Amino acid sequence: MPAAHILVIENDRAVQQLIALNLGMAGHVVRCTPDAESALMLLEDHCPDLILLDWTLPGQSGLALVRRLRAQPRTRTLPVMMVTARASEADKIMALEGGADDHMTKPFSPREMVARVHALLRRAPASAGWSGGQSGQSGAHDAIETAGLRLDPHTLRVMAGARELALGRVEFKLLDVLMRHPGRIHSRAQLLDQVWGNAVVLEERTVDTHVGRLRSALQPAGYQRRIETVRGSGYRFVGAAA
Repeated sequence: MPAAHILVIENDRAVQQLIALNLGMAGHVVRCTPDAESALMLLEDHCPDLILLDWTLPGQSGLALVRRLRAQPRTRTLPVMMVTARASEADKIMALEGGADDHMTKPFSPREMVARVHALLRRAPASAGWSGGQSGQSGAHDAIETAGLRLDPHTLRVMAGARELALGRVEFKLLDVLMRHPGRIHSRAQLLDQVWGNAVVLEERTVDTHVGRLRSALQPAGYQRRIETVRGSGYRFVGAAA
């Protein structure tokens, strides 16, 4: 796994040191900060490849910070893993549906933590890193254009002609998967694996929710019908006239 720049947002010094030590041994560059406010100051200058954060932080909560990051184009697709003592199924669903890419419960295995970080990094585009240059991580897919709709993973933009469409992080990834294989039917299980990753346990109805949001985002440009439901099978992107 190439070196990545990782921001750890955790106010427990011992947990900070545990995470930083193990990620550093795996070859990554790690910065630690104790709260959301200081993290936002760091993010103003440089965007890391991945964020690990606790839910319970002084001041603004980790979940509130994730939602704030997802509302900004620059950090909309930034991989985020929550590392928290909140372990109930409801908490996990709240974190994932609030914008986190993964959820790990304290106390945790350092080896599992590193493995989950690597799984997220493999699915994510490279960012500028702390130094402002390329982090060495492999880049995203090339831009793709189908039926007049253009998706560019490098700029994180979806264009319908000259019009930019506002997509959330998950909806962007979902559209990317569907557009790269126009006409192919993707089951809900396949979409869960490709968009959220097989380390994350979610109900298949989660896919339906985000497909609905994707259609709503495409509707202003008239592209909502390109996302077709195949009864009993899943979803596909229709490249031909719809």
